[in-house]
Amino acid sequence: MTRTFHLLALTLGIGCGLLMGLTVGAGHAETRAPAAWEPPAHTIVAVEGDKANGFGIHYYDGSSIYPPTDSEALAECGEYDTRVARVRCRTEVRIWYRDLGQLKLALRYAHHP
Repeated sequence: MTRTFHLLALTLGIGCGLLMGLTVGAGHAETRAPAAWEPPAHTIVAVEGDKANGFGIHYYDGSSIYPPTDSEALAECGEYDTRVARVRCRTEVRIWYRDLGQLKLALRYAHHP
């Protein structure tokens, strides 16, 4: 009986100690956290448009860029001298516009409540 009582007391003591440590640690961590976190200035906050009409990419700092449409970018790829360079350029353009479309969709989901 005494052995069971000691094991129970030990278990309760450890459990209470852990609970107090977590509670005190959580409260202490909150006092060290910064008041307001801001993302880096170059963080993309919105993407509008499509590959046929062109995209607009807006950043957290208020700046934005507007890349050319995919047809304009692909036309510029035709100006490269070698076939390998033209194929590489076209592949990069397709991937760039595919990724912009996926980023636009991801931002829509992220901002949706």
